Amino acid sequence: MTTEQLDRWNAQEAAAEAMIPIIGTLYRGKGVTILLHSRSLVNKSVISILRTHRFARQIEGEELSVDETLPFLQALGELDLGPCKIDLGLLVTAYRADGRGRPIGAFTAEVLADVIGGNKSSSPGPRDVVLYGFGRIGRLVTRLLIEKVGSGNGLNLRAVVVRRGGDGDLAKRASLLRRDSVHGHFDGTIKVDAANDTIIANGNVIKFIYSDDPTTIDYTRYGISDAILIDNTGKWRDRDGLSQHLRPGIAKVVLTAPGKGDVPNIVHGVNHRGQDLSQRIFSCASCTTNAIVPPLKAMDDEFGIVRGHVETVHSFTNDQNLLDNYHGADRRGRSAPFNLVLTETGAASAVAKAMPDFKAKITGNSIRVPTPDVSVAILNLQLKRETTSTEVLEYLRRVSLSGPLSRNLDYTAATDVVSSDFIGSRAASIIDANATIVDGDTAILYVWYDNEFGYSSQVVRTVQYISGIEYPTHPQLGAEVRTPAIAGRRG
Repeated sequence: MTTEQLDRWNAQEAAAEAMIPIIGTLYRGKGVTILLHSRSLVNKSVISILRTHRFARQIEGEELSVDETLPFLQALGELDLGPCKIDLGLLVTAYRADGRGRPIGAFTAEVLADVIGGNKSSSPGPRDVVLYGFGRIGRLVTRLLIEKVGSGNGLNLRAVVVRRGGDGDLAKRASLLRRDSVHGHFDGTIKVDAANDTIIANGNVIKFIYSDDPTTIDYTRYGISDAILIDNTGKWRDRDGLSQHLRPGIAKVVLTAPGKGDVPNIVHGVNHRGQDLSQRIFSCASCTTNAIVPPLKAMDDEFGIVRGHVETVHSFTNDQNLLDNYHGADRRGRSAPFNLVLTETGAASAVAKAMPDFKAKITGNSIRVPTPDVSVAILNLQLKRETTSTEVLEYLRRVSLSGPLSRNLDYTAATDVVSSDFIGSRAASIIDANATIVDGDTAILYVWYDNEFGYSSQVVRTVQYISGIEYPTHPQLGAEVRTPAIAGRRG
């Protein structure tokens, strides 16, 4: 590295360091989340901020410099903003396209007029959340909720309901939250107050309620009111079973598994805006449903889908056996670390519940494989018209950056990625551009997804929406400004 390159790097680090206090003040003081091409910059390190900027070189052919974004961020710090999400990447792109040399402060105030001064949104205040169960999804949702607590006006994890596991139960559960073999260490501090059955994580006091019967709990005894309860046990999946959670203090129930009967199955980004929020029971469907529905929706909107087959290559889960043993399913009793296990998936049939207007016939199957996390879905689609790989990929790139699926559908053009590279991805699914095959009216998409963390992120997005604290991303500009040719983000 030459002296010139090192000096340039040090200058970029200094600019990124200058961004951190502004991002933090906006988030904790005003409820403003700063994004860069749909990636949050809140609570990020200097290196993470610089790495996020580098994604722009795949979007517009050159790296987006912190020197360019910092003045916009400083301008935001001077505005009377209300709670919202603001994407610096969109701001810069809009300024390049239509800034006409105006001062950055004036331009920023103009394009954000809908969220400043008398037009700014008011926060509905904190919303209590209760977790029923504390397994793989429960602990990851806990991490996300603690990370997003911000100014205290968002989701507030108040309690976790579990069955007592014996002596030292709370300490063991705290240990599982603190260290994870797949997702690494908890980012922060965790303290155990065994005398009061509480865990304090980054200052958040979480009460552990020991019970094996939801109908016996009065949550108001713990100061909990109007809460959303997230059931991540999967023990009950129909309306009657989940209604047992509607106890004093609980307003709504969200299931982290496919709902049965008339329970609405939500895939955030696709059908969450069409839900009747006066209802009290919802489902977030499955991790695979959340992975395949966004790309199916995107492809059907643009090309039309006649029929398709979905094959998922899925990491093993806790419902399989470590060694051969009895299991209610025919093949899942065989040792998960030693076998490829062919099994069924309900994701294909769940598509109809998430997209009732989707008329294509979708079949599906699944193979469980000896990896602990991250799966891939192979979508073999017959389209209504012929197309090319270039057209399909260019379209999916645009969809991954802007529009209703930008927070859910991701895209990678990297040639060397493998499953472990997507551990911790917050997208519902990631299109692998280099694996995509298009031949006439046939398109085969390879879609990666972190079936634990990506799905947990979808759950939190859904709960935010149901709670009324999910804000649209600004600036909300015309498509001609917002959708340049892009090639990848998030990673």
